[in-house]
Amino acid sequence: MRYGRERKQATRRRIIETAGRRFKAGGIDGSGIATLMAAAGLTNGAFYAHFDSKDDLVAAAVADQLREQCEILGAAAPGRAGVEQILRVYLSVQHRDSPEYGCPSAALLDEIARCADATKRAYTGGVLAVIDDIAARLAPHDPQSARVQTFSIYALMVGTLQLSRALADQQLADGVLEQGIQSALTLLGAEDR
Repeated sequence: MRYGRERKQATRRRIIETAGRRFKAGGIDGSGIATLMAAAGLTNGAFYAHFDSKDDLVAAAVADQLREQCEILGAAAPGRAGVEQILRVYLSVQHRDSPEYGCPSAALLDEIARCADATKRAYTGGVLAVIDDIAARLAPHDPQSARVQTFSIYALMVGTLQLSRALADQQLADGVLEQGIQSALTLLGAEDR
């Protein structure tokens, strides 16, 4: 039985979304095709109608997750107020405790570094879109001038979230999040002087 183009696109979309959440929750290496397809409510055989390989799916899922993150950032207030809003949401207990619904960088960065070039290219393009959104808030008339600073702030955010997730001491983990916010705001403030 042949399905229409719209149904095929919807199925592909479901696989990518499911894979994105599963990869962030259990890692790329911890999520096999059979597990991913079962979570999407599909058979293994359906996988190859949409993707050539798991690497192909990983690249698509990483790109999709970063696109979604960029869309979420786009809803923040304009200017520096929006950057502070982004910082506080990103470095929140809710984000830390729900990796499957959060940032792909914080959940997958170490694995992406070991992925095929297609995934690294998808990641680079996606993360540049995130960086450029934040940089445009910091310097609306010249976003390129804020790009390096934005990379530093983004790296601080990702590392802070990863460290907070790894700590067994809840109070310490919460303190790391708060200090990350304050450190990022200090970096932003230093640029104003």
